[in-house]
Amino acid sequence: MTLLRNILMRLLSIAITLFGVAVIIFVVIRVVPGNPIAMMLPPGATEADIARLQAQYGFDRSIFEQFTIWLGGVVQGDFGTSISLRQPVSALVLNRLPATLELSIIALVIAVVIGGTMALTGTRWRNTRKEGAIDVSTGMALSIPDFLWGLVLILLFGVLWPVFHISGRISPALDIDFTTNFYLFEALLRLRFDVLGDLIGHMFMPALALAIPLSAIIAQLLKQSLKETMHLDYVTLSRTHGYGEHHVITRDALPNAILPTLTLVGVQFTFLIGGTVIIERLFSYEGLGNMAIDAVINRDLPLIQGIVILFALIFTLVNLAVDMLYVVLNPRLRHA
Repeated sequence: MTLLRNILMRLLSIAITLFGVAVIIFVVIRVVPGNPIAMMLPPGATEADIARLQAQYGFDRSIFEQFTIWLGGVVQGDFGTSISLRQPVSALVLNRLPATLELSIIALVIAVVIGGTMALTGTRWRNTRKEGAIDVSTGMALSIPDFLWGLVLILLFGVLWPVFHISGRISPALDIDFTTNFYLFEALLRLRFDVLGDLIGHMFMPALALAIPLSAIIAQLLKQSLKETMHLDYVTLSRTHGYGEHHVITRDALPNAILPTLTLVGVQFTFLIGGTVIIERLFSYEGLGNMAIDAVINRDLPLIQGIVILFALIFTLVNLAVDMLYVVLNPRLRHA
């Protein structure tokens, strides 16, 4: 019952958070100078044309009335109509969301693999020069932001050694008849290796650019946790039984040391999704982040609101999932 009550309280907290985000983004983007209706009309449009579109999109009402109408639609799944693209916001957002989720998940997998390997290797080689080299590598990976890593990767693998695609999500020449926009996962299920190879060729650099800084954070935290765990009595007892260092680290120390890292990965995953905004733009990747920048440039208020609400929903749900998983893995927290 305690776990169920905690879940219900978190769901209530999520609803309050989303409402607060909706209020803030709705008010903020309306006080920013600029008239989105004027940007839709050609030069020479009359005042009657402007008034007609303002009435169509509800901009002739007060902010409170606009917010009430918009929120009522959101509750029913209607986020309005995009001003620049003239299509329902919900359809536009859901169409781009799979691309961003695939990119974020692949980046997270790469970060966990690289960060975990560096942490385990650093622990295995602790108090040696090799550990110092790993520490320097993680420090450098962390000190450079993801978009600069993206530029470095473009220079290396797009210009000097052009083995990966610089822009886009998939080659237009490919014939795909997929039923969903989760191209990567659907290509795997259908065994379309030609599509899979092309997708990886487009996704590799943006995913790696996102993953490098996160892998450094994972490596530092996990290595520190492993070092602290290695001094505990049960680990020492394992050594006295004759187990090798590899067994002691991976079988005895890692299961306990990984819990703080698990929480970190969940929190950082939300920042990873946020980081796709710049990376997708840099690589012209057709995801939600790229669409968000276009929406801001075009002052497409309904589309901006829809994207922000969706990002906020993803952030809160990921955090909830991580908290629940942490409780499942740590039984002492179930009755806290």
